[in-house]
Amino acid sequence: MTEYARVAPAVPELGTESTPAGLQSAASLRNRRIAVAALNIGTYLALALWMGDILGSGGWSLVDAILFACFLVATPWTVLGFWNAAIGLWLLHGRKDGVEQVAPFAAAGASTDPIRLRTAVLMTLRNEDPERAFRRLRTVKRSIEETGEGERFAYFILSDTSTPAVAAAEEAAVAAWRAEAADPERILYRRRLRNTGFKAGNLRDFSETFGRDYELMLPLDADSLMSGRAIVRLVHVMQAHPRIGIVQSLVVGAPADSGFARIFQFGMRHGMRAYTMGSSWWIGDCGPFWGHNAVVRIAPFRDQCGLPILPGDPPLGGHVLSHDQVEAALMRKAGYEVRVLPQEEGSWEDNPPTLFQFSARDLRWCQGNMQYLRLLDLPGLRFMSRFQLAWAILMFVGVPAMTLMIALAPAKFLDGEDLSTFPAGLAIGLYLTFLGMYLSPKLAGLADILLTRGGVARYGGAVRFLVSAGIEIVFSFLLGAVTTFRIALFMIGLLFGKSVAWNGQTRDAHGIAWRDAVEGLWGPFLFGSAVCGALALLSPAVLAWSLPLTLGYLVAMPFAVWTASPNFSEWLGRHALCGIPEEFDPPAEIRALQG
Repeated sequence: MTEYARVAPAVPELGTESTPAGLQSAASLRNRRIAVAALNIGTYLALALWMGDILGSGGWSLVDAILFACFLVATPWTVLGFWNAAIGLWLLHGRKDGVEQVAPFAAAGASTDPIRLRTAVLMTLRNEDPERAFRRLRTVKRSIEETGEGERFAYFILSDTSTPAVAAAEEAAVAAWRAEAADPERILYRRRLRNTGFKAGNLRDFSETFGRDYELMLPLDADSLMSGRAIVRLVHVMQAHPRIGIVQSLVVGAPADSGFARIFQFGMRHGMRAYTMGSSWWIGDCGPFWGHNAVVRIAPFRDQCGLPILPGDPPLGGHVLSHDQVEAALMRKAGYEVRVLPQEEGSWEDNPPTLFQFSARDLRWCQGNMQYLRLLDLPGLRFMSRFQLAWAILMFVGVPAMTLMIALAPAKFLDGEDLSTFPAGLAIGLYLTFLGMYLSPKLAGLADILLTRGGVARYGGAVRFLVSAGIEIVFSFLLGAVTTFRIALFMIGLLFGKSVAWNGQTRDAHGIAWRDAVEGLWGPFLFGSAVCGALALLSPAVLAWSLPLTLGYLVAMPFAVWTASPNFSEWLGRHALCGIPEEFDPPAEIRALQG
């Protein structure tokens, strides 16, 4: 908390337009955005010219034109990721006032004033394991009470469960909790018989009914966990700044039994802070909303953030699946700021335990983000909010573009060009530059930890940290190949009406049988075999250079089985590899779940 006490809130100069909460000069934010736009556009054009020089060196063919178009679509996300990471690292280690620059509201979190606002802590469920979810919510309640502010909080279990046996287990768990609680009137359970609007509809129903008795709500997923101190800090921010509509800190992975989740969240942990620090610096008051582990002001959410029903049938019509970013855009439209505190402050979630669960989550996000195509023209949105929606679309549109580039790589050798004049040096340089920019959020995160005093000690020491970093980078390339192929295939299916199912998620570690791996991953394997086989015949050297992007297709099946294997998970844990700080020094909330 002392770090926050040192950070004074930024006050705009008199006579200047400020953000709604009066935290920053609008002109200053505008200048930041212009600078970031210039950096990104300049870098993007330079890469495009570089690619054009390579492809056009022997004249343009149809293959060249398609490759160039795919490159133009696939590159923007990588460019912005690079600049976000670079700016974030500069703010973390090149300035003494980095937190003030990014989060001028942070000082309010250190307030010792009593909390006056009433907050409803909500856990939304649909066919989840009740014991697992309730254990987390009970831990949150206990942690809040330990802060001395417990009387201002109430706890709601908002169920959309459709399976009778699970619903009965939920009701029994609530009854048992209320029976032993000293304040059972602050523990409430409500189950909807129809899952209208999915999670977003669940929250809207609450805000229009029980929510009228509260000023704030804290949505939690079934795998969410937060410390009482972190929650109280965010509530203090909302209390001090009535024109902040949503505030959240970084949500990080909790210690995991699954080897897959363990490696993934290690990478997310060091790859997220610098990136989010950089993006929050210029996004400012038009921040994202991740849908959970965030404090939301109920009145504007209820009155201004209702989601439209999209015309047509699923997959792109009907209820909005990826509701959170749309709600953030509508909250900002209503004149309330949406803010991110890009620090790790007692906010955790569980990550998918296997490749299949991870991919299923990606496909849900993909379909939801593609629905934004029908929301870009919503009247009254801020420019930055429209940009956020467009960027969420582009994140997935770039996936099939990159996959098509890989598929067409062998065709470059067959389009009639004299390859003896092909600028191989330029191509290798661009390829390495692109890979470096793709990895830049991870590399910036690694640098952040190495440059922070005591940083590597939190990860078990320098040797473990660096070995773990190497494992995670290899893991990310292998995972990327499989998941991008599945997303590209799914996006083709969207054109023909394919849609995801909305149901509970498998969150606990479990193995994957070889038969299931073959049935689920024969597509990426055949795709990779065709591409790599063709490259092996046409140019073994190019095949070798391609392996960071193509090897994952070939090893998709053993990768899925191996990373889900209990033996592999046990080996990582025994050697303390890919461990996160909470594993080496677990806080009370994590210990409560482990006990």
